Amino acid sequence: MSDIDSPSTGRVVLVGAGPGDPDLMTVRGHNALLNADLVVHDGLVDPRILALVPGTSRISVAKARSRHTMRQEAINDLLIAEARRGKLVVRLKGGDPFIFGRGGEEVEACLAAGVPVEVIPGITAAMGAAAGALMPLTHRHIASAITFVAGQCKGLAEQDWTGLAGDGRTLVIYMGLATAEAIADKLIGDGVPPAMPVAVLEKGGRPDARVLRGTLIDLAAMIARKRVESPALIVVGMVAETANTGLTAIETLLEDIA
Repeated sequence: MSDIDSPSTGRVVLVGAGPGDPDLMTVRGHNALLNADLVVHDGLVDPRILALVPGTSRISVAKARSRHTMRQEAINDLLIAEARRGKLVVRLKGGDPFIFGRGGEEVEACLAAGVPVEVIPGITAAMGAAAGALMPLTHRHIASAITFVAGQCKGLAEQDWTGLAGDGRTLVIYMGLATAEAIADKLIGDGVPPAMPVAVLEKGGRPDARVLRGTLIDLAAMIARKRVESPALIVVGMVAETANTGLTAIETLLEDIA
């Protein structure tokens, strides 16, 4: 019998739901859901995953830009209070709890309160969406480094992104739709060529997923023109050439080099 299955004092389990497709959840994460007394979930968790536990109590703490159903401090308090009542509380997050999921803050709060806490990782959105697009985020011929950044945060203009995008590197931007124009200006100002390939991976891991390709200078206009909706990722770098076309773009690039 695993820790998830065994009766014990209340505890909190942070579970990564992955990018959308229920089949991309870990077995351990799925088991935690099935045994949960309460599921506290984000708004971006795919409804198909929530449907796995129709009889379990669920609380949505969905966040949107500049609008939160519940402040982070209140979420922390909720998790702790319900666990102290003896419940197995699953904190269900899209992607991975420790990749832009505020999982670290919730773990710290539980530990400070003396509440047992566990983290079950998930496939982060970048990996899941890129896999669905057949787009390698690294490739030994064109990209040997990768960086994940948040495009929606305080002080974006003051952040130093120098060197994060360019030849041999891939930059993946989470939560960047609303700030795409500022992001493009920032990168071009740092010396990234305006013609650098970009890809927008919309709703990765879901039936209505889309892959849009363009260039950095046209990024914001493409997002507006194609009416891209959240959740979506922005990929900047030569690997973006492979979106929709598999590895053919890399093969062409290598032929040009030769």
